[in-house]
Amino acid sequence: MGTSIFVSGIDTDAGKTYATAWLLRRYASKGIRAISQKFIQTGNVGHSEDIDAHRRLSGTGMLPEDDEGLTAPVIYSFPASAQLAARLDGDRPIPLDRIDTARVELERRYDIVLIEGAGGLMVPITDDFMAIDYAVTRRLPVALVTNSRLGSINHTILSFEAIASRGLQLHCVLYNTFLDSTDRLIAEDTRAFIGRYVARHFPDTPIYDIPTLQ
Repeated sequence: MGTSIFVSGIDTDAGKTYATAWLLRRYASKGIRAISQKFIQTGNVGHSEDIDAHRRLSGTGMLPEDDEGLTAPVIYSFPASAQLAARLDGDRPIPLDRIDTARVELERRYDIVLIEGAGGLMVPITDDFMAIDYAVTRRLPVALVTNSRLGSINHTILSFEAIASRGLQLHCVLYNTFLDSTDRLIAEDTRAFIGRYVARHFPDTPIYDIPTLQ
């Protein structure tokens, strides 16, 4: 059986989809069979735009598991948090059992399953179940995506605090350089500050600088 990693971001536009595609490329270059899953997709009908982007950016093309519905097991049409999208989409409950079944099947076929979350760690899945709760209850390590936008230090440290307080493993930090601030001083200081914080509080956790994918 393979291992699943929960890919979350410091906010909605942190660059999770881009970073997930980069991780897929990285694993492939090391001979590791990896696949991505968008565990809950909102704002789409019939398919996941994020999965499409993973395949395009990682260079694999669409996979049989995509056609089987394993990589996007739950899709809602309204572009909002899962709990709101589910309510507006005919009050369809979120089938966590279907998501789990799909994840386990992907783990059976692949070495690594990258589960791209929706928004940040505290995005609600239901009224009393957050994205971070999914990682906790499934014992999933977290890959946290951040960037150099103004304000990202605060969001990043809050995410680190949430990960630590819930007893989760911080698998890696993914720093999106393609979202660099136009102010290079802010961009460079943000990266340095996050690096120092990780070295002190998560000394075994690597930080990867995500380059522009061609």
